[in-house]
Amino acid sequence: MGEYINVVETFGCDVFNDSVMQERLPKKVYKELKKTMEEGKELSMEVADVVAHEMKEWAIEKGATHFSHWFQPLTGVTAEKHDAFITAPMDNGKVLMSFSGKELIKGEPDASSFPSGGLRATFEARGYTTWDCTSPAFVRHDSAGGTLCIPTAFCSYTGEALDQKTPLLRSMQAVNTQALRLIRLFGNTTSKKVTPSVGAEQEYFLIDKEKWMQRKDLIYTGRTLFGAMPPKGQEMDDHYLGTIRQRVSAYMREVNEECWKLGVSAKTQHNEVAPAQHELAPIYAPVNIAADHNQIMMRILKKVASRHGMRCLLHEKPFAGLNGSGKHNNWSLTTDDGINLLEPGKTPHENVQFLLVLTCILKAVDEHADLLRESAADVGNDHRLGGNEAPPAVISVFLGEQLQDVLEQLISTGMATHSKKGGMLETGVKTLPDFMKDATDRNRTSPFAFTGNKFEFRMVGSRDSISSCNVVLNTIAAEVFKEACDRLEAAPDFELAVHDLIKEYATEHQRIVFNGNGYAPEWEAEAKRRGLPHLPSMVDAIPALTTEKSVNLFENFGVFTRAELESRAEIQYEIYAKAINIEAKTMIDIATKQIIPAVIRYTTVLAESINAVRAVGSVDVSVQLDHLTKASRLLKDVNTAMGTLKDLVAKIPANIEGRERAVYCREAIVPAMEALRRPVDELEMIVDKEMWPMPSYGDMIFEV
Repeated sequence: MGEYINVVETFGCDVFNDSVMQERLPKKVYKELKKTMEEGKELSMEVADVVAHEMKEWAIEKGATHFSHWFQPLTGVTAEKHDAFITAPMDNGKVLMSFSGKELIKGEPDASSFPSGGLRATFEARGYTTWDCTSPAFVRHDSAGGTLCIPTAFCSYTGEALDQKTPLLRSMQAVNTQALRLIRLFGNTTSKKVTPSVGAEQEYFLIDKEKWMQRKDLIYTGRTLFGAMPPKGQEMDDHYLGTIRQRVSAYMREVNEECWKLGVSAKTQHNEVAPAQHELAPIYAPVNIAADHNQIMMRILKKVASRHGMRCLLHEKPFAGLNGSGKHNNWSLTTDDGINLLEPGKTPHENVQFLLVLTCILKAVDEHADLLRESAADVGNDHRLGGNEAPPAVISVFLGEQLQDVLEQLISTGMATHSKKGGMLETGVKTLPDFMKDATDRNRTSPFAFTGNKFEFRMVGSRDSISSCNVVLNTIAAEVFKEACDRLEAAPDFELAVHDLIKEYATEHQRIVFNGNGYAPEWEAEAKRRGLPHLPSMVDAIPALTTEKSVNLFENFGVFTRAELESRAEIQYEIYAKAINIEAKTMIDIATKQIIPAVIRYTTVLAESINAVRAVGSVDVSVQLDHLTKASRLLKDVNTAMGTLKDLVAKIPANIEGRERAVYCREAIVPAMEALRRPVDELEMIVDKEMWPMPSYGDMIFEV
């Protein structure tokens, strides 16, 4: 048993949060900093110097020796460069510890060494990190000691966003401006700010570190490129919400403590559907902080796993045939005084502001479904989306019975006169209390589901930053809010105009609403009939970034320029092609050096056994011969498929880049990889386990 954790004292103890600032900063400086955070007021260097000094003193007390501008380049992971607090030695040989306002506000990492999609040439190296003062700094403790991490945005010398944070902050400004206009129309004069709030549920797998070290595919690519299903997988449904094993419980306990120290409000933990799969969910936070917290959480999940002799797998599909891992992005819009714009209230049919917000979002999702799908595009997600475990690759909105009924009333008559109620749930057991049930069930097959007072976007991949999807959600919502406000502000009769607008949006965009089974084969055909985009792979989805519609959307709200969008599309194509190339080369390496030699040993031993048995006399060796024949045939299939894959990888045209290269990888290399995997997985089922060169699925998913 570990020591007792005092959560109240532990939570945020390594964060330079509001209470620390209030305690340590002079009142005037604190007020100026809060104005910057709340109103976007520019921070003076005089104030920055005081904040930096106090932040340094606090960090040193926490054991920090270095500081780092912590940012999120377009690599999918965070980046940091560490500088010590020490200054040049004085004449007496001593050093001082210093940290200036300039060092707090601005850093200068090399911009040419990160993905830029052509925005920066190799020789154009200058880039800047800029302090995001709305996301608190924190001290991270690891084997390097204590490091003061300062959340920052990252842009090029010429001002283009080279990261995930900058466009996210821009999109937050856009939706805040337009949402404030909307609530002012309904008489709200007190709320000063509308912030997108997000809770991001994180799924992950845990396997034994020793097993992981024997799997080159997991080491190089994060997923198993070979592997036959064990006799038991997830079909018994006994892992989901099951009793958490002691080793995993100890791990989760330490993960929670690490998260809490850094102000990450880890709340819900449980076993997920697949064996060895788990989930951790935080409480809601403003979206830029939620994005930072999710990056912190993923790092902690991996770091703590290593301490416990395990490895945390964040790939979207580490095991074929088992559920993959996603990230459910729960998105809502909340004012600074606590009003949730997506709260329907007890009588949603009477809540006109809510109905306008709701139908605006339906319009936004319908008009930009392709862009929302692209925001969840990831190489690993191609293996997950559309399976009977995750949302399909077609965007639709689930509203539930109550709101669907209200919507139908609006469409048919222009007025909603009633809302369905939940009623009492009677269990039929006298000792159990009856209770009020919700008016609406949930739908886990929907990619974008209304769940009480928020929308849950379920498509995001488990490794991905949540920034991309929230940039899209914020901006498309801002666009429709603006259109609605432009019309309503000019209307002579607001009451009449708002009801007409709600009916119009509900009627014109009802095709995006689907409350049924998203896994049903009929849904794909129905979605096609409705004209909804079906984008099954990452390569299909990327073009949505650079359509004229998307460029106009993002440029109108200052979230992306055309050049920034084109660069991101180029980076996405490049990421896809590189990932597939690495996977293909890993398969060739494993097949050449491990699989084929192991099968040759097995067939040799089998052949020697047959000869030895035959030498005894007239003994039936037909079973051994069948095994030898089958293994030899499959070995030949492996060799043929490997040769084909090797040729295709070697023939990747050197003169093509971007989309052409990605399309070649998807259409030529991916099928060849699948063709190589099939005979290898068959061989695993017949070759002596002692001779098989790597741990099986059963070894990995049932032994943690």
